[in-house]
Amino acid sequence: MTEKSTRIEIYTDGCARGNPGPGGCGIVLKYGNYRKEISQGFRHTTNNRMELLAVIIALEQLKYKRSNVILYSDSSYVCDAINKGWINTWEKKGFRKTKNPDLWKRFLKIYKEHNVEFIWIKGHSENPDNEICDRLAVAASKENNLPEDEGYVPSEERLF
Repeated sequence: MTEKSTRIEIYTDGCARGNPGPGGCGIVLKYGNYRKEISQGFRHTTNNRMELLAVIIALEQLKYKRSNVILYSDSSYVCDAINKGWINTWEKKGFRKTKNPDLWKRFLKIYKEHNVEFIWIKGHSENPDNEICDRLAVAASKENNLPEDEGYVPSEERLF
């Protein structure tokens, strides 16, 4: 398999029960007949952090640089940041006054290694893979002994 021949479909979802509260992310990776499901939960986080972290974790799973990826997400926060170019402005400003700067920096590092097309899909619209991601995220948020989301900083504690 050459790096340029890969075409990978990724579905992601994130949730937080309470927002902030316990949260989780769910991922479905598809390549040909290969399929992988991933989930992770955290004790105290936000919905947007989990939506973005799901994308990051999914892209970090890819073995070949310059992979061609179609990424489906029901997060307008994530999709609009990329498709409307907000991420470029945030990066130029050093992520000042941007929520989740730790995750956006981590995202850019892996995003720039691949060819990723973001497609927004309506959540809970009976898309089978999106529904699986949702179930994975919710289940992960309900697990026992969840780790802390180390990068989560409540709004009132942010320095800028």
